[in-house]
Amino acid sequence: MSGGWVAAAQIATLVLVLALVHVPLGDHVARVLTPTRHSRVERGLYRVLRVDPEADQRWTVYALSVAAFSAVSVVVLWLLLSFQGHLGWANGTPDMPAAQGWNTAVSFVTNTNWQSYAGESALGYTVQAIGLTVQNFLSAAVGIAVVAALIRGLTRSRTDRLGNFWVDMTRLTLRLVLPLSFLAALVLVVSGVVQNLHAPQTFTTLAGGRQTVPGGLVASQEAVKELGTNGGGYYNANSAHPFENPDGFTNLFEIFLMLAIPFSLPRTFGRMVGSARQGLAIVAAMAVLYVGALATMLVVENAHPGAALQAAGGAMEGKETRFGIPLSALFAVSTTATSTGAVDSLHSSYTGLGGGVAMLNMLLGEISPGGTGSGLYGMLVLAVVTVFIGGLMVGRTPTYLGKQIGGRQMTFVASYLLATPAVVLLGLGVALLVPSARGAVLNGGPHALSEITYAFASAANNNGSAFAGLSANSDFYNVVLGFAMLVGRLLPIVLVLGLAGSLARQPVRPADSGTLPTHRPQFVVLLVAVVILVAGLTYLPALALGPIAEGLSA
Repeated sequence: MSGGWVAAAQIATLVLVLALVHVPLGDHVARVLTPTRHSRVERGLYRVLRVDPEADQRWTVYALSVAAFSAVSVVVLWLLLSFQGHLGWANGTPDMPAAQGWNTAVSFVTNTNWQSYAGESALGYTVQAIGLTVQNFLSAAVGIAVVAALIRGLTRSRTDRLGNFWVDMTRLTLRLVLPLSFLAALVLVVSGVVQNLHAPQTFTTLAGGRQTVPGGLVASQEAVKELGTNGGGYYNANSAHPFENPDGFTNLFEIFLMLAIPFSLPRTFGRMVGSARQGLAIVAAMAVLYVGALATMLVVENAHPGAALQAAGGAMEGKETRFGIPLSALFAVSTTATSTGAVDSLHSSYTGLGGGVAMLNMLLGEISPGGTGSGLYGMLVLAVVTVFIGGLMVGRTPTYLGKQIGGRQMTFVASYLLATPAVVLLGLGVALLVPSARGAVLNGGPHALSEITYAFASAANNNGSAFAGLSANSDFYNVVLGFAMLVGRLLPIVLVLGLAGSLARQPVRPADSGTLPTHRPQFVVLLVAVVILVAGLTYLPALALGPIAEGLSA
């Protein structure tokens, strides 16, 4: 079977498996978020944390809980990184510098997992396990908890309560992310991913040279890294490293892990609002955007204009021969369409337009299907925008799932839509004004602008992948990108919770002849159009001067 047919069969297998898990996984998440009983372990944690599991929180208290938990997590992780040399299994790694420690701590707490260091040489096993891996679990649970609060805002009536953040996060961690990650880690270990506590060992190669082979608890971190759309690599090469991603099967399995929860959460949404068709409409819009990005990426990466690329048979720079163009493109689209950020190829080496597709996936707000929880709440916010526009077109008061969309709701929505672009574009502008920041780019021309734009798009959208031609390990980038990650995570969460609170106070209004149906194909088409229009109006100048200019000049 030729390489093209093999890739097509693998992509078809991925689609089939995602379709098979969509209903059971989505239903399981809905059950996790709606029970009344607490397990013995959960009750024990509530007593330790002095949390009343029966308390129902207002949106402001829910938001403060998220912010407080994130702040404590950043401080604890920063301290672990700052004193890692004094911990067990440090393997001689030094304490991480303050600015880099700040960047790393914020990165893993915000589900970004941006790395300005080489994991195998900068971190010991203890920090990897009790610092980074723990945050991989918790940050994934936080995203799903926030979207659960938004769904409750759509389903509850005449109340100011959205649930309990501590209960949601505990249940999601113990009943969803932890057991699924355990099963995924077993598959990865059986498939050859490293899982040990061996210190780095030095061997003599066949050519007579010396090579250091690192060990580590890789499979356990790799599983939650992909399943929780985290993305931080145990090694500097991330999922291009054979210890993290040994072969074609593990490559496809890791792509599946990235997409499984985000593509299943719309089913959870449909179950919780009492209409499976609403969930199908949302997942259809996500799928249209994802398939469009994948098709575009495959076309531009296979076009390979230029004598050198034609001689090589394709745009193979920065890609591994064991994966080739189709599966590298599939991984790149999946990791940027979610908020994962893991890589099995070098995005900076993609063609100008191919790198632009990866960048656009993030600039859309990572909603196709997005991160665990964050993708769904981003898409629901855009669904509210779509309903509002539809209401203006027909001259009726817009409603979504029986909730009126008025001035207060649109204030939260408009602020949400402006928050991340403001972080991206302001950060880009500041970086272009700072000589040391401009000098950190190893390329010139439009690609240089793409390098910096990609970095801030990745940070503000909590993705974590990078165009590796940017030397980001400087005090400027460590500090500024750290703030971009923090604001890009917490400010949208606060605005989403504010929107949820304003919706929960309203009564449910029955649908009438003027209500825009939000479960039909027409709504899906309108929603996709709104997504593209919003991103296009916001980022077109940056895209035109960067990847589009580079692609057209090839």
